[in-house]
Amino acid sequence: MKTMLTYFLLISIPAIISSDIIIEADRQQSDYVNPGSSISKLSQRTVKKRSPTDPRPTPLRELEIYSMKIDSKVTSRFAHNVINSRMVNRANASQEAFFEIELPKTAFITNFSMTLDGVTYVGAVKEKEAAQKQYQQAVSMGQTAGIVQRSGRKMEKFDVSVNIAPTKKVTFELTYEELLKRHLGKYEMSIRVNPKQLVNHFQIDVHIFEQQGISFLDVDAKFPKDQLASIVRKSLNGTKGHVSFKPSLRLQRKCRDCLETVLDGEFNIYYDVHRDLSAGSIQIVNGYFVHHFAPANLTKIPKNVIFVIDHSGSMSGTKMRQTNEALLKILDDMDEKDHFAIIIFDDAHETWRNSLFQASRKNVDDAKTFVRTIMSSGATNINSPMLKAVELLNKAHQEKKLPERSVSMIILLTDGDPNTGVSNPNKIQKNVKKAVNGRYNVYTLGFGFDVKFSFLEKLALENNGLARRIYEDSDASLQLQGFYDEVANPLLLDIELQYPEIAISDLTQARFRQYYDGSEIVVAGRIIDNTLESLATEVVAQAANETLTLKVDVNIAEVENVTQQQYIFGDFTERLWAYLTIQQLLDQRITADEIKAKRLTDRILELSLKYSFVTPLTSMVVTKPNDAKNETLVADKPSENENGREPFPMRNNRQRKRLHSHHGVSMSSHPGSHGHHGFQVAGQPGLFSFRGGSVSRQRARPRNKGILHSVRTTLVQTKAFLVKEATYDSLADDYDDMAATQISLPDYHDIPATQIRLPDYHDIPGSDLMPDSYDLTLVDSDPHFITSVNSHKDTVCFNIDGKPGLILNLITDPFTGFVVNGQLIGEKKVEKNKKINTYFGKFGIVNSNMDVKVEVSTDATTMSHGEDKTVFPWSVTTSVTMESFSFSIVKETNLTLVMGGEAIFVIVLHRVWKYHPLHRDFLGFYTLDSHRLSNMTHGLIGQFYHELNADISNIRPGLDEGKPDATMVVKGHTLRVTRGYQKDYRFDPIRGNNISCWFVHNNGEGFIDGTLTDYTVPSLFAPLRPIPK
Repeated sequence: MKTMLTYFLLISIPAIISSDIIIEADRQQSDYVNPGSSISKLSQRTVKKRSPTDPRPTPLRELEIYSMKIDSKVTSRFAHNVINSRMVNRANASQEAFFEIELPKTAFITNFSMTLDGVTYVGAVKEKEAAQKQYQQAVSMGQTAGIVQRSGRKMEKFDVSVNIAPTKKVTFELTYEELLKRHLGKYEMSIRVNPKQLVNHFQIDVHIFEQQGISFLDVDAKFPKDQLASIVRKSLNGTKGHVSFKPSLRLQRKCRDCLETVLDGEFNIYYDVHRDLSAGSIQIVNGYFVHHFAPANLTKIPKNVIFVIDHSGSMSGTKMRQTNEALLKILDDMDEKDHFAIIIFDDAHETWRNSLFQASRKNVDDAKTFVRTIMSSGATNINSPMLKAVELLNKAHQEKKLPERSVSMIILLTDGDPNTGVSNPNKIQKNVKKAVNGRYNVYTLGFGFDVKFSFLEKLALENNGLARRIYEDSDASLQLQGFYDEVANPLLLDIELQYPEIAISDLTQARFRQYYDGSEIVVAGRIIDNTLESLATEVVAQAANETLTLKVDVNIAEVENVTQQQYIFGDFTERLWAYLTIQQLLDQRITADEIKAKRLTDRILELSLKYSFVTPLTSMVVTKPNDAKNETLVADKPSENENGREPFPMRNNRQRKRLHSHHGVSMSSHPGSHGHHGFQVAGQPGLFSFRGGSVSRQRARPRNKGILHSVRTTLVQTKAFLVKEATYDSLADDYDDMAATQISLPDYHDIPATQIRLPDYHDIPGSDLMPDSYDLTLVDSDPHFITSVNSHKDTVCFNIDGKPGLILNLITDPFTGFVVNGQLIGEKKVEKNKKINTYFGKFGIVNSNMDVKVEVSTDATTMSHGEDKTVFPWSVTTSVTMESFSFSIVKETNLTLVMGGEAIFVIVLHRVWKYHPLHRDFLGFYTLDSHRLSNMTHGLIGQFYHELNADISNIRPGLDEGKPDATMVVKGHTLRVTRGYQKDYRFDPIRGNNISCWFVHNNGEGFIDGTLTDYTVPSLFAPLRPIPK
């Protein structure tokens, strides 16, 4: 076993708005050293050669970063960042080196490479679906897993590791790009530096080029040692700025003889450009232009603000106090020309003064007195206060109480989902959009972790606003005030940037509702008229007292020549255009209908692949060396978490929990979990424990109030797999122990999927394995249904002959909201004059009371909880536990669904040879326990959960030799039935076990209620309509 020493390189580069990504490689070595422990505990050697800048000998770590460079080039606010880190293994054994980078949420990764032993491994940006297939294939082979994770409020984190042989070196290089946004009058680049060890050659270089000229350039190095700020070098020369930071080893030390580094803090750069009252600045390179517009010397436009404040019970304590503090400060900062109103709400709403009032000193003081009395209580009704706010604005405008040229806005602050009154989020969005009718801006602030952010985001974007998350922290009041400051000073209304239509193509957004002081408008496009000599642009907007028209006419050849001589990196205008286009299309997709969303998705994907951007629709696939084989990692762009917490599984960067000696994923412990990472569901014996596995997340976020508890890499055990009182020593080679209450299975990590199956009951003596009658209802194969009658003394079966694509209802329980539907698939081709054989290829499972939907296909299982969605491939063993609802997957075998701890269902996966000319993979559905469902349950299977008696008599020779016929009287019908056999595939998905049963002909006619057409449903999640008597 190799000794593995670990090291983390952490660089954090936040920006004005940021986020987080991780790529993680699961390590094979078991001797894992906690990266959170002191790095000085690692073995060390002393270098006798002395540094000219540091007279003391420098003990080097066995895994040493000998060079780290952050190189940033900013041209016209578009930042191109390259992070290069070089490491060497000075030990006599292989070691695992980690490269971990934090980058802004608004940034797109464009390139990553690792160079080891002279070979460079380069990441490739692929469509997410294709990348996930490669990812799942790697996982199923026990290789590296990829994880995406948030890092704080604004960051994404990229994390990768590689095994370095003795004396070898590795070079990591990551490139990402972003557009710096102007925020409160300045651009900001914040580099969080934390290498966790002394670095011989550490360097930060930032080059800035701005054609308008740089008005100021400031640097704030927040490190424990004040003298580090003194070695920061900055220069400013008109259009160019340069910042460098190169601390020596001596300055990096915490103390004279310390090995610990003082480089642990933020390195912040702030700047702005010269501005005047003009149409702005245009730059052109290779036919693409970018136009920056942020005029100065404008008069503020009055605003009309209605604050809609949640004071429900969940806002109690600190959140309510911080909200009141922020509101008091905001009221103090209002201009006397502004108008305002306050609406507070819980399950009902209350309006201060029931009208908008001018922000005079007296009115502000009276409002502050009201704010101080706000207390938390009650439920959350968002619909009625929002409609009331629109009503107040409508009335004030109609009565001419507000300035004709002013900005009207509604600012909603809430910490939870609507749960009383109109509580359907879609209905609320439609109501508010209809009421606003494009006249006002709606800004939404989600306070804390329990709020449904996607609901607030769409509510804002559909009404000319934006959404912001307010994090529960000591500075929440400052966050609220900071947001208000962004929209506090409108300077222009109805801005339109006009370009020659026939000469310009692919223009980004060029019309804007408002321009606020301290911000900036950016437009980019492509010049398609090659004969065009000058680009004439006109900006038309409404100012405080007049219609403002500004013009700029630039000579294309001259501007392009100047720009190309001065720009710092490549085709920045084209890449800036692509970046801005993708960001705007992603916003449009949030509010688009299904057809338009599909078009937007296709365009976003096209641009992401063309320009190698890791966006929500693409992933970066990295193949890295690992001993004798290569491993695959996938980096995804994470979506905004619904509740702001990390996607599961949770991971602590300083204490990474691993399963040793295999590639499993270790989760945090839960009650009922075992030392080897098995677990059990409440009320169920934890009989089977599996290792390994991972899930692919599309948009998975735990719901509020902790409904989604865990994802674990084991199998939920059900009573179907209890072995009767017996042990069998001959199975010891495959199974450690087999007893009445426990079976331990081998580690499945290296076993091919085709060899994974549960014990064959035929091999266990003393068990009545497959009796002729038993308490079970199922559908499997082509498809045949099996159920028990006469208090489980007899078994009846029937087939269904339907066309491919037909969706049939199996179970509908209107009381519990539980629905199961199945969709038929046909064979790959239909042979002439032969019957069409159909099978179930997909099941849809609904628990409407919990807003849960599960789609199970032969490819994967997709769980949707509200708007959350998680994909679980069949290639792993995993499980999900929710309140009164859980399911688990055994790799390439079956899925077990448990409701209320006692209603149990199993879906069996049938794999066939993929090159078979006819057959396809298909699924079977088994009911093991249904007594938790109500007596209202119906469906092709559900109707047989009720006690059913059938009189079987007149057994006689049948038409087929060896298959006797009989007469069955059931449900008032007299039927001819035939004795035969059907298969139960729960325990042997290849051969199955024979079940003898009485077969009902003609699609079960007379045995089932109604006819087959009565059980067809329009969609995979639709409930069954009442069947006529």
